[in-house]
Amino acid sequence: MTTGSEPRHAAHETVEERLAEEVVEELDLHAVDDPKDEEEPFPSMSEQIAEQLGGVRGLIESSLPVLTFVVLNVVLGDTVAGLEKRTALYWAIGGAVFTALAIGGFRLARKQPVRHAVNGLFGIAVGAFLAWRTGKAEDFYLPGILLTFAQAAALLVSVVVRKPIIGYVWGIMANKGRQDWFGNARLFRTFQWLTLVWVASLSVRAGIQFVLYQMGEANALGITRILISWPIYAATFAFTAWAIHRVTSTQPKETAV
Repeated sequence: MTTGSEPRHAAHETVEERLAEEVVEELDLHAVDDPKDEEEPFPSMSEQIAEQLGGVRGLIESSLPVLTFVVLNVVLGDTVAGLEKRTALYWAIGGAVFTALAIGGFRLARKQPVRHAVNGLFGIAVGAFLAWRTGKAEDFYLPGILLTFAQAAALLVSVVVRKPIIGYVWGIMANKGRQDWFGNARLFRTFQWLTLVWVASLSVRAGIQFVLYQMGEANALGITRILISWPIYAATFAFTAWAIHRVTSTQPKETAV
């Protein structure tokens, strides 16, 4: 086909396309990549740990209601103020619940995440109800003790059925939701024994508190819960991260963290 013999509509399309290209070039109307379209970097294991623990602030906030309960129960009880045991207990319960509510309200007012505060408030509320019903200060800590034992049992069962929970947690937290570690024998073994480490850690925490609960040592139980629970939890989490990194750092890039 010779020049100038193209169909009229084809010639018009060519001219229009050229005009459009010139306008785009002149006005710099090329599409701009939206940063939102880029995949956000997945948080590192350390960042995930910090988020789960809530940082130093999360540690303080989770301990304040328990600390309030212990202090009020001691100060208002026979030891200092000399109030009747049940009266002192009610004040301690009220103080713990008020502290938990105040923390949640403060976070809401500042438009900050309240997940840790809500979880803490639920546990405080259940413990406070039990202590109020029975009149025993040590019952304030019973839900937390039973929950910790239940977590240890669930982890142990997951090892027995060869589906270690720590592996699933790692897949969600550090492997972009992929659970492809089942095909990696070394990672699978690592998650099996790490899950057992968590079973031991949780059992120690709950066991010490349960002994004090059986002895009726409410104040010692509260102090022990504050002093040992978070350090043991943080140490176990840090060891878990180290052990997993030690394995994944030697794996091919597609399976490493």
